[in-house]
Amino acid sequence: MKSYLRNSIVGAAAATLAVGLWWWRSHSAVDPLADLLVAEATTADVQQTVQATGTLRPVRLVAVGAQVSGRITAMKVKIGDTVKAGDLVATIDSVTQENDLKSAEAALADVRAQKRQKEASLVYAEAVLERETATFAKLASSKDALESARATVKTTRAQIDSLAAQITQAEVKVDTARVDLGYTRIVAPIDGTVLLVVAQEGQTVNAVQSAPTIVVLGRIDRMTVRAEISEADAPKVKLGQPVTFSILGDLDRHWEARLEALDPAPDSLRSDSQITSSSTSTTSSSSSSSSTSSSAIYYYGRFDVPNPDGVLRTYMTAQVKVILGEAKGVVTVPTAALSTAGAGSERTVEVVGSGGATERRKVVVGLDDKVRAEIRSGLAVGEKVVVGRRSTEAKTSAMPGPPGGL
Repeated sequence: MKSYLRNSIVGAAAATLAVGLWWWRSHSAVDPLADLLVAEATTADVQQTVQATGTLRPVRLVAVGAQVSGRITAMKVKIGDTVKAGDLVATIDSVTQENDLKSAEAALADVRAQKRQKEASLVYAEAVLERETATFAKLASSKDALESARATVKTTRAQIDSLAAQITQAEVKVDTARVDLGYTRIVAPIDGTVLLVVAQEGQTVNAVQSAPTIVVLGRIDRMTVRAEISEADAPKVKLGQPVTFSILGDLDRHWEARLEALDPAPDSLRSDSQITSSSTSTTSSSSSSSSTSSSAIYYYGRFDVPNPDGVLRTYMTAQVKVILGEAKGVVTVPTAALSTAGAGSERTVEVVGSGGATERRKVVVGLDDKVRAEIRSGLAVGEKVVVGRRSTEAKTSAMPGPPGGL
């Protein structure tokens, strides 16, 4: 009984296999394209672009600093305030600068008084010289007295010239002291928006070696996009090409502009050993060069865009596309249908005929966005091209089952 049951199962399996093999052969004969992935040539738009990641910043960004040391007595602005050029931003305790100005003005007044005194002495000395000259002509005085009078006049005139130079120096000191006093009133150098307040009221700032930043101002009505363009794409990019970008917070909105600048060197040039130090050792220089060559190289492209509604904010990330070329309403096929080799813009495609047979045909390719390619000649809309072939597993899974559920 067991042997009979086993023989029955084996026989049924063999019958099922035979029916499945017959069905597969008959299906393959009916559908010659079963193992091909086919697509039609269609009319579409093609846009060839270079994609880059950019950063937004105000068209003008200024760090407003203190040029004198002292305690901040008042902070007149806060983050988000709009200011005009010349508006008061903050004040620094001005007692020291006021005293310096008073001292400089007093020193100037003293030198001027000395000059007036010497000018009066010069008038007297010249009168003496005139009298000595007259009496010497009459042999009524000695030559020594005449020479002494002449020397006194010359000396007095020289002293007056010296005092005039001292007056100029004193005037410079007064002007400097007056300017330093003016620096205690920190004013906005440009029209803009307060983006950052660094110092606080009551804080003491030290401007001896550098100018400490008080606030950061920016003109946000127009923004600059600084886009990183890879070294592989940089040769394709030209000034004046149209660009579009979107921001992460609003991917559906696109801003348009034109590329205005492309840096001739990457930012990594800052770390070049020949720039950072002329005495860098050979070992460290080789290490630096090796490190630089292993990192990605980017050239920064820049363009401005209006920002009247203030949606674009400082240091937002921009998804940038530089449009290299655009074609509308042209014949296109999937890029996968094109051969990789060809002369110039010529490629070949495998075209499916009406009977299912395929043939190789030369076509002239235009723009290619890596998804679809423009066909300028050699192919008509509606013709089918081979974009790939199914694997054995894919053909098996895609094939419908035989009749009767076998």
